[in-house]
Amino acid sequence: MAFTTIPVPFADVGKSANDLLGKDFPVGQTKLELKTVAPNGVTFNVLGNQDNKSGAINGELKTKYVDFKNGLTVTEAWTTGNLLTTQIELENKVAKGLKLDITGGFLPSEGKKNAKVGVQYKKLGFNTRAYLDLFKGPTFTGDVVVGRDGFIVGGDLAYDVGGSYITRFAAAAGYTAPEYSVALHAHNSFKVFSASYYHRINADLEVGGKGVWDSKAAPASAEKGHAKAPVALEVGAKLYLDRDAFVKAKVNNAGVLGLGYTQALRKGVKVSVGGLFDTTKLNQAAHKVGVSFVFEA
Repeated sequence: MAFTTIPVPFADVGKSANDLLGKDFPVGQTKLELKTVAPNGVTFNVLGNQDNKSGAINGELKTKYVDFKNGLTVTEAWTTGNLLTTQIELENKVAKGLKLDITGGFLPSEGKKNAKVGVQYKKLGFNTRAYLDLFKGPTFTGDVVVGRDGFIVGGDLAYDVGGSYITRFAAAAGYTAPEYSVALHAHNSFKVFSASYYHRINADLEVGGKGVWDSKAAPASAEKGHAKAPVALEVGAKLYLDRDAFVKAKVNNAGVLGLGYTQALRKGVKVSVGGLFDTTKLNQAAHKVGVSFVFEA
């Protein structure tokens, strides 16, 4: 047994299953995303979405500059809510595997501001991050993941420095192989537990599932002769029709069916359509549909 890879950050444990069940379903909104890269390497990302129910439109303009030689990344964003944020990252300059991070935000209309400083260190078999939110608490958050031969285990902790108490903690464990992965989580100070799996059956087909149990949720109760399930279950699949198109489907134990279709119209142009359909209320307006357009140059 040996340390052969750098484990994923704590937030990415179980990411393959979460992406399979959560991404490419642009329901309830119309989304437009435009990505371009200037000759000097600056990346521009314009994102806009309209809520299909309320008609509200939200947008964000983000610019990102990466100086690979000096390990410097600067990201700035401005939203239609007039929230301004700036992030500065410095990686592998102070020490190999070490990244420093400073993020600040300002909302002029309400005079709100935030600032966060962080550090991440990773090497074979080890990945840890720590952040200090200067205006909230201040609050310290940190996580660590260790791994060996595909097995990983990690923990996450948030601590209110001003009040001198732990605000939350979590733990996770998993195993990753080339074709499949499994993950177990204990969230929300060990009140919510989940298990997920992901399996790439072949080059064209992927499947996954997830179960969540909230120990503090109301006990199962009878409603119209049916008992509410104590565990939320969801399974899904992704099928590539060809190299430019795929379909996704998922269903949960509440009877909600999700369908999605993504097509690359040409290089740099992608469209996705999706919907969530309540199979227990097919004759009612309980369904959500949406569409997403992505242009990249």
